[in-house]
Amino acid sequence: MNKATNDLNHGVVHGQYAAGFEPVVTRFVQSFERAQEIGASLCVYHRGEIVVDLWGGLADQAARTPWTADSLIVVFSATKGLTAMALNLAAERGMFDWDTSVARYWPAFGQAGKQHITVRQLFNHRAGLGGITTPLSLAQLCDPAQADSVRSALERQAPAWPADTQQGYHGISYGLYATAFFEQVCGEPLHTFLHREYLDPLGADVFMGTPAAQDHRVATLYPCSRASLLGKMAWAAVRGGSTETHVGRSLLRGGHARQAFVNPPTPGGIGVYNQLPLRRHNLAWASATATARGLARAYVPWSMGGQWQGRRYLADETIAAVTQRQGWSERDHVLGKPLGWAQGFLKEDDGVFSPNRASFGHPGMGGALGWCDPSTQLAFAYTMNRCDWHIRSPRTMALCEALYRCDVNP
Repeated sequence: MNKATNDLNHGVVHGQYAAGFEPVVTRFVQSFERAQEIGASLCVYHRGEIVVDLWGGLADQAARTPWTADSLIVVFSATKGLTAMALNLAAERGMFDWDTSVARYWPAFGQAGKQHITVRQLFNHRAGLGGITTPLSLAQLCDPAQADSVRSALERQAPAWPADTQQGYHGISYGLYATAFFEQVCGEPLHTFLHREYLDPLGADVFMGTPAAQDHRVATLYPCSRASLLGKMAWAAVRGGSTETHVGRSLLRGGHARQAFVNPPTPGGIGVYNQLPLRRHNLAWASATATARGLARAYVPWSMGGQWQGRRYLADETIAAVTQRQGWSERDHVLGKPLGWAQGFLKEDDGVFSPNRASFGHPGMGGALGWCDPSTQLAFAYTMNRCDWHIRSPRTMALCEALYRCDVNP
């Protein structure tokens, strides 16, 4: 930290922060004081320097294991932001063109009316492929011997609408298609490429496919119970007036949200992601583990024009492309709210995570977030083990709102 720094030892919360960032520190501490957290971390880079580095609580309640700055946790769909990084790096290196048809690179994809879908449309959630109708299981997706059958299911899938006419969040299928497409065009697994070419040289403490050597650092997820989640979503569906209302009604009525989220099923709820097979395998939509420091660092070059600490990690032109909304819907078919995409990254509505439209990244179910804002040179991440049931966690949004009350002027 180049600015004057302060050490924090407030109850169960520890860390450091730079002068001018007191509002976000106060908000992070309040979450623990209000018993909203079990264990959590927050890390913020500004102009390439860490200005907030906080952690606290418990990694495991039963064992009373403290949450540390090095605690890893499954970050669910924040994984998609990492997947988007791999896709953008591969495109920058000439491995594919965003506006070429997927079938040009992967001929079997062109079945069932998909022959004209472009790579951009697919990974900007505009291909109508949010739901996979062939029944799948998590065990099947974690078994390399089943890769061909999974790939065949993706190839046979018919789109729900003509490409680029509508938008619907591809909650699970995004990662399935990214995995298969990347291996087709690049000749190696997506996570192997991303670690070798980007995450490892960057020193980002993030794992797409967590090795056994890191298991001792992985914290326990505490999701909302399945019964409680169903009850809350049902009440939201009845009450009306929220994003959760739309998703709840769609789930109950078999709409686009049900198609996007229930195949493969998660028996017993999302706590299944505590299990080794899921986090050991690279499920490119959900199973990455990260520290807040690591996830924030992964976004630092994206916030700094592609360069950091004297090294160029990606082209400025790549970043410039994703600062723009490439696809937008005032009512996404799956989430029922305004949002858009740019080459696989989420472009949220104004003020959700940032007031600046140049910002991008990806949140994860329960509240995890990896995000950056090139207009203010911010890169930040929040990781936690108490999962929120909302589509956008109020805890996460409150931290972001507090961050932008800090000294972040460019």
